[in-house]
Amino acid sequence: QVQLVESGGGLVQPGGSLGLSCAASGSIKSIYGMNWYRQAPGKEREMVAVIDSAGTTHYSDSVKGRFTISRDNAKNTVYLQMNSLKPEDTAVYYCSAGILDTNSNFANYWGQGTQVTVSS
Repeated sequence: QVQLVESGGGLVQPGGSLGLSCAASGSIKSIYGMNWYRQAPGKEREMVAVIDSAGTTHYSDSVKGRFTISRDNAKNTVYLQMNSLKPEDTAVYYCSAGILDTNSNFANYWGQGTQVTVSS
């Protein structure tokens, strides 16, 4: 059994900062790409940032220069540092990861989501 658990969401004022984390646990053999997505009310889920097992990152144009994705492979954890937050960053943020379990089954797993609200 593999699960992803997110933490760190909340309410922040425009221009502020917030950090998210997502820890994978369970019968894990290897973790490949780790990603952050978000879904705002009435909108489709969109990719925010991705990081592969070598640490190569990619960001959506809307967050480039403001958000930073990182990972700690020893802790099976991915982070998202969000700076200069805007009201349009308000969304439920989800992490996902491609994981090979100890039975050599590969699947993409999702966290439960954490709410980020940017408002004055």
